[in-house]
Amino acid sequence: MKHIFKQGPDPSAPVLVLLHGTGGTERDLLPLASEISPSSSVLSVRGNVLENGMPRFFRRLAEGVFDIGDLKLRTQELKEFLDSAAAEYGLDRSRFVAVGYSNGANIAGSLLFHDADALSGAILHHPMVPIRGMELPDLEGLKCFIGAGTNDPICSPAETKELTELLEGAGAAVEVHWEAAGHRLTSSEVAAAAAWFNRQFG
Repeated sequence: MKHIFKQGPDPSAPVLVLLHGTGGTERDLLPLASEISPSSSVLSVRGNVLENGMPRFFRRLAEGVFDIGDLKLRTQELKEFLDSAAAEYGLDRSRFVAVGYSNGANIAGSLLFHDADALSGAILHHPMVPIRGMELPDLEGLKCFIGAGTNDPICSPAETKELTELLEGAGAAVEVHWEAAGHRLTSSEVAAAAAWFNRQFG
């Protein structure tokens, strides 16, 4: 997968896996990594799917309607890429923390739903429930931050609460931060994510 790798100054710090939103690239979230954990190595990935020329991590059938078959395929593809990147760059695979926005947050959520060992933590900015009706793995010990909008037109508060309950039901420790800026990712939401990361992994 097309990506950027940046070696961080502290090899013991968690590795940040950056996953952009629809139409983004592997460069979009690099400023977030500097704010969340400047000492971390960064693996920023570009989605392999194009929707009207816009990169995404998996196909959708309509706004908010996911192509579940493709989502499962792309989730496995991303997991295999993270495994190989860890070997290639000499990274601790057990210390990967995803930072995803919108479509990127959804594929990160799907990683959590499918594999207890895929991530040790996740910062999900405006995620949806990736798949319904599946049994989640044991996520005991997993730390998750969700940034959500009280007036998000794409991801409703009810959706955020459902995702939170599913993750907590599987054993994850989830903290939700609410903003009133629609689906937009604000600087205050990023600052809240950075503060959360410092408490959990600092």
